[in-house]
Amino acid sequence: MEKVTKPMDGYLALILSLVLLCLAIYLFTMAPEMPLIVLPGILCFATTIFIWKGLMIIQPNHARVLNFFGKYVGSVKDNGLFFVNPLFATIKISQRAQNLATPTLKVNDKMGNPIEIGSVIVWQIADTYKAAYEVSDYMSYVKTQSEAALRNLATSFAYDNIEDETASITLRDGGQKVNELLEKELTERLSSSGISILEARISHLAYAPEIAGAMLQRQQATAIVAARYKIVEGAVGMVEMALEHLSKKNIVELDEDKKATMVSNLMVVLCGERGAQPVLNTGTLHQ
Repeated sequence: MEKVTKPMDGYLALILSLVLLCLAIYLFTMAPEMPLIVLPGILCFATTIFIWKGLMIIQPNHARVLNFFGKYVGSVKDNGLFFVNPLFATIKISQRAQNLATPTLKVNDKMGNPIEIGSVIVWQIADTYKAAYEVSDYMSYVKTQSEAALRNLATSFAYDNIEDETASITLRDGGQKVNELLEKELTERLSSSGISILEARISHLAYAPEIAGAMLQRQQATAIVAARYKIVEGAVGMVEMALEHLSKKNIVELDEDKKATMVSNLMVVLCGERGAQPVLNTGTLHQ
């Protein structure tokens, strides 16, 4: 478990080391006249180097993990100049938010269709102890687990409702819900390494090139069928309204055969893709 510590201020240690360094230089310059002061000069210089080894500068949004001969001592998260035991081993860890753009993955969706999917993930280290000691390389761990989570998400849902009409969530139409599911799975996978997921979004989603053309034709056919359905539905309503108005206003009396002919002509005019070409009847209505 992470333990936050606050070491000694490093400015006092820095000043002391500079004083000792100056003293060591002075003793070395006086050594020809007083040979006995060589040993104190060496001790002052060695102490200076020892103090310098214990000085560390921590930048904003950075931390140091301290280890003393294999034992975890604590994590320093404050910023500035500090002095710690020079025998401590330190591990530098950045706690800044970082972006990870996963490579475009080619996977099969829930219905078995090959698709291409990619994501952008914003993450940062929340627990320095877990990041340093629970995984061997947290950068590689984040990348591998992100790709695994994205693959699992892609195989759990259909690309769209064409293949699975009963699906409540699809990759293409899921929007924010799909992003939330991806973020949730990433949080579960990376919590053991001390990684916090700030945001996860699908950045690329498309059918694989080998089926993209066929799926586009299928989508176009579906759109055409839907449009035709609306046209026919509207045409039937218009024909019904026309017959009703003709009957109410007694404009013309039509028997069943004439009604059928009129309905046929109106449906052709209303549902045709091109404008109807008028045909003039110069005879009687019954010719």
